Amino acid sequence: MLGPLGDIVVLDLSRALAGPHAAQMLGDLGARVIKVEHPDGGDESRGWGPPFVGPDHDISTYFLAANRNKQSIAVDLKSEDGRRLVERLVRQSDVLIENFRTGVLDRLGFPMARLHELNPRLVVLSITGFGHDGPEGGRPGYDQIAQGEAGLMSLTGPSPEEPYRVGASIADLLAGMHGAYGVVSALYERERTGRGRVVRTSLLAAVTSVHAYHGTAWTVGGEVPGANGNHHVSIAPYGAFRCADGLLQIAVANEGQWKKVAALLDIDPHEAKYATNRERFAHREELIADMEKALAVHDRAHWLARLGEAGVPAGAIRSIDEVYAWEQTRSQGLLIQVDHPVLGPIELPGPPLRFEATGLGETEADETAGARHTAPPALGQDDDAVLAWLEERER
Repeated sequence: MLGPLGDIVVLDLSRALAGPHAAQMLGDLGARVIKVEHPDGGDESRGWGPPFVGPDHDISTYFLAANRNKQSIAVDLKSEDGRRLVERLVRQSDVLIENFRTGVLDRLGFPMARLHELNPRLVVLSITGFGHDGPEGGRPGYDQIAQGEAGLMSLTGPSPEEPYRVGASIADLLAGMHGAYGVVSALYERERTGRGRVVRTSLLAAVTSVHAYHGTAWTVGGEVPGANGNHHVSIAPYGAFRCADGLLQIAVANEGQWKKVAALLDIDPHEAKYATNRERFAHREELIADMEKALAVHDRAHWLARLGEAGVPAGAIRSIDEVYAWEQTRSQGLLIQVDHPVLGPIELPGPPLRFEATGLGETEADETAGARHTAPPALGQDDDAVLAWLEERER
């Protein structure tokens, strides 16, 4: 596969979601990703469902979400033959990704020192739950546990008394994203130094890194933010509002936008309690009530059209099926078709990046990155192909 990482080989020892997502991102950029799975069942996410699909209803859509553009080989890492094969693969790889609990890789015979003895140029990505060291280093961590421990659930939900988890496995996905950009950075550094390094992140680090203004509200402002429902913690009006047939979202980020919204809803924008964002936020409940009274006269389609004409950011709240049916989603390459060995042609959520070559016309856009994708593999599907490739590399 061509792409920015077309000459990079990734050895993916990870499972579940955070590590596989990082490896998938690198595969989307053209890297050869070799996924190592235990012969007995493989990655545990192969068994996570429903939904399950296929003739025997044994293919997990969860696994399909994080393993496109990979080859699968079945290897028992606890066997002598398995360890020897991994040693050979390490020597021929640029990146190794693992998300074992702290100490497991050492017990398997592959501490970091050994990995770099086998291949000094190897970049290792290690993803843990709460970090590999510190007073709770090595503690097991899953997405929802990390969302709670890292404060995200305290910011999510209708009120501080009802913390909610984010619907997506955001701690895992963020850790994978941070890990992938750490790997790319280490590969760039390797061009100067000739040596690889260990890149570490965790679910705790990933969630804490996106606290943004919630974090500084406490670290600088001394205030503990809490769940705020569907409205912004600092800006008003900015959130979800009821109209005649349901909810729509309106985001007012400056005074010019506020005046346009006020004019549409027949609200005096200069009234003292609504004149500035500070005042609007202080009187937010009154503002929401006044806006929803006016919005109740028409349906969502009416208001989205009017707000769009006025240049005010607004939008619907789409279900997942509506998102993938939306032509804008498809136009951005966010849905791809691959040929699965059992399911045949299927559609998968696509990569979030697009690459264009400078100096080329629109019809000559650079399609080398992400132009071709392969389906998530069956367990051990590429045993022979990977061994043949490995033998060729070792000659």
